This record gives sequence, C-alpha cells and structure tokens, in this order.
Amino acid sequence: MSTNARWWESLPHDYYRHVEPTAVDRENRLKVRGSAGLDRLLRTGLGTLVTGAMTPGYLARAGVARERERLRWYHRHADEADRATIFQRPAGLVPIDESKPGWFDYRPSGIPCRQWSFESPFEPLNPALRAAYGKSTRNRTARALHLHHGDRARPTLIWLHGYTLDSYRVNSLGFALPWLWKHGYDILMVTLPFHGPRAESWHPFSGYGYFAGGMAHANEAMLHAVHDIRIFIDHLFDAGAPSVGISGLSLGGYLTALTASVDERLSFAIPNSPLVVPIDMALQWQPIGTALRLLKWRDGFDITEMRHGMALHSPLTWQPLIDPSRLLVIGGAGDRFTAPSFVKLLHDHWQGSQLHWFPGNHVLHFQQGVYLRMMKRFMDKATGQGRFAHG
Repeated sequence: MSTNARWWESLPHDYYRHVEPTAVDRENRLKVRGSAGLDRLLRTGLGTLVTGAMTPGYLARAGVARERERLRWYHRHADEADRATIFQRPAGLVPIDESKPGWFDYRPSGIPCRQWSFESPFEPLNPALRAAYGKSTRNRTARALHLHHGDRARPTLIWLHGYTLDSYRVNSLGFALPWLWKHGYDILMVTLPFHGPRAESWHPFSGYGYFAGGMAHANEAMLHAVHDIRIFIDHLFDAGAPSVGISGLSLGGYLTALTASVDERLSFAIPNSPLVVPIDMALQWQPIGTALRLLKWRDGFDITEMRHGMALHSPLTWQPLIDPSRLLVIGGAGDRFTAPSFVKLLHDHWQGSQLHWFPGNHVLHFQQGVYLRMMKRFMDKATGQGRFAHG
C-alpha cells in the first residue's frame, strides 16, 4: 500500500489552482502560453459535453444522495487497497476472436493487422451497479487492433487512447505507431469502454457512457478498462510476445499508470499527459467545475468525499509494481486539460521515474519527435528491442 494512500485528505482542496512551472517554460514562452490559451478554449467544449452527460442525475437532491451513498461504498476499498479484490481477473484464459479489418476500417499501408475482440466477463465491483451497468450491451465486447509482423511475436506496445479520441487512424498517425512498428514493435491499440463500437447507438458522442452514469459508474468503467487490458496482456504472452509495455494519452495515460500499479508483467509504462486526480482536474474545467462547487454549496458534497469515493483507481493510491527505471512520464508545459501540476504529482509519487516536458498543450505536441525518439530508446532499453529493429 502506498505511503501516500490517504492523498485524498492531504492534498490541498485548492490544488487545482496550483501552477507548476516546467523546465521548458522560459525557452518556449510563446508556444507554451499560446497553446495553453487554446487548451482553455477546447477544454470548455469538452467540459460542456461531460457536464451534460453527468449532471442530469444530480439535478435533484435525491439523485445526489443516491450518488453519495454509492460512492461511500468504495471508501473501504480505497482504505484497504487490496489489489486482488478490486482488480479481479477471470479464472482462466478468455478466448479472443481474430478477424481482418473491413473495407472501411483503418488498415495502415504495408502493415499486417487484425482485429481482436472478446466478450468481457467483467462484473462491476459494486453489486448495486451491476444491473444498470450491464444494460450497455455493446460495451460488453472488448476490441483492439493488432499491428503485427506476420512471422513471430515481437515485443509489444499496448496503446490506450484519450477520452472521446478512439480513432485508430488518428492515434496511429498522431503518435507515430507505424514508425515504432518499423523498428520492430508489434502494436495493440485498445478501444476503451464506451468508446467507438463499444458505445451504444443512441449515445450522442463516443465516450458518453463513461461518465453518463455518474461518478460511481465511472469507477466501474475504470475497473472494466483495466480488466480488459489485462486479458489482452494474457493473450499477447500466450501468443509468444517476449515483452509487453503500455502507453497512452490523457485518460489512456491514467489507465497506463493504473495498469502499472496492478500488473507486474509490464516491461515499461509511459503515461502521456495523464489524468491523475479526476475530481481536482474537473474543478479547473468549465462548466463542470462550477457544477461540482454547486454540489458542495447545496448538498455538502465536498471534494474530499468525491476524491475518496473515486480513489480506489487513482495511481496515487498505489505504488507501481514495476521498477521506477521503467516508468517515464510525459507532459505538455502548456497543457490545460491535464495541467503540469497533475503530471508532476504522478512523477513525484513515482519516485525514481523519468519526466519529460514538451512545449505544447493537450492537442498540439510541439517537438513531438524529441519525445518519440526518447520513448523508443526507453522502450528499447526496457525490452532489449534494439537488436530486432529493421528500419
């Protein structure tokens, strides 16, 4: 259990106001300030979507009371920090179906690929949420796209996308995944719960279902994501992968950090612009920050209670299970979705990890080539992969 296990009490209530200077601020002042301004504008748009998804259940005081009762159920799990109970695994190997991408699906040129899917045996930890959570039938099928080499299994990078940003094409091109493939890595791009084909047909946007059921529902979505990721890890090793590491952006960065705290088999973990404390981050956003402050004023639903209710899946509640030398945190100096103060919070918690800042925001990653080459060297060292590169 982490020495910082009760961070939800010790972290200042106004931490979301904290400004963290970075090593690149002075040298890239225009890029950092300009990109930060753009992020504030973009996050208001996304904050409006999240607020629209979450607040209907909180309009009436009865809804708030029900949500507080559900969140309190998770308090003892955060207090006890029992990995085996919280992050449950299926009894045996879950069979995975493989198929070729369809005509309209993303298929990177010159790279063999296949779609993986399985019926997820996940059941919500909280019995009170099982019936409602299970109504999202499309979410039960876990999905991923596997870029492979066609001869033998290679060291594999699992890539996790950000909230609403589930497009395989965008993630592949935006983070140079074909370039990593050319250097000898297999790539598995995982679709997170309630995104893409896992979203219900009536959802207004991809990812809507992740938070639409409230904070307790989001707890289960986090646990569901890690559950399915570990099944994919099982399958990769069963298929002969010599090593498996993980990286992801934003929500994907959060789940990257969380998986590193749950599964000791990972060779490396590289969270990029990760969420760390969702409640505190949300207080920076509009209009959701105003909505959360209203809940405190009207209902006495304060930030410590919210943090505690969602702490069971925060990386701050856990110590990672892999060596700090295999942990690399990447953050944008101008990022105002996941501000530098939160990125630094994870780096400080992961004592001995590496930290790299780039002069950009959540969307515009200036000097991205620098950190991509750093990532590759980091991955090569963790996996011994350099000798397999072919380009």
